Amino acid sequence: MSVVTFDTLKFVKTLEAGGLNETQAESIAAAYRDASVDQELVTKIDLQLELAPIKSELHMMKWMMGLILGGIVALVLKSFF
Repeated sequence: MSVVTFDTLKFVKTLEAGGLNETQAESIAAAYRDASVDQELVTKIDLQLELAPIKSELHMMKWMMGLILGGIVALVLKSFF
């Protein structure tokens, strides 16, 4: 999984510019940092690796359904003609 860096100083300065005092801004930044540490982010490559088997199974199922449908159509045409 990937790691996202968090600039707490910039976050605090943005909160202070928005009207919060320094103590409040630092507390909010610390709470956000602590809450975001436990998150596991998924990258595009992670998703591709996890979904590859599902995609291959779906591809195989499409071919199987096409063959079955072709067989049914052939049987129906054979019985009427």
